[in-house]
Amino acid sequence: MAENKTKPTSASVRDFVAGLENPRRRADTLQALKIYKGVTGLPPVMWGPSIIGFGRHRYVTGAGREGLVPAAGFSPRKANMTFYLGDKFEGANALYAKLGKHRKSAACLYVNKLDDIDLDVLRTIVTRQFQRAEQSEL
Repeated sequence: MAENKTKPTSASVRDFVAGLENPRRRADTLQALKIYKGVTGLPPVMWGPSIIGFGRHRYVTGAGREGLVPAAGFSPRKANMTFYLGDKFEGANALYAKLGKHRKSAACLYVNKLDDIDLDVLRTIVTRQFQRAEQSEL
């Protein structure tokens, strides 16, 4: 079975953030780091070259594929902030409806800038997703 390409690395999160060229993206990343550290109580770790993850979660799909992913994480991409968040927790639809300007896919939340969303709602979404990752398979 194929192995996940994205794995935890020893790369410095601090250096990664300092290397972000866009000042807005760098500031949003620092804000997201505060939220995720507060929610998880865990140190950030680089997963691959661009994902900042917190904790580890082993998953198994219905087809039997297994792997390891961050229990919580995000990536400050050029086009937007990508938060790895699902919607399989209680109250997800209502929370996303109150979040503000965003796009959503099955496992990702895309935000142009954090000023576009309610950070308290984001914190709640991250908390519920993280609790779900700690208690079950994603």
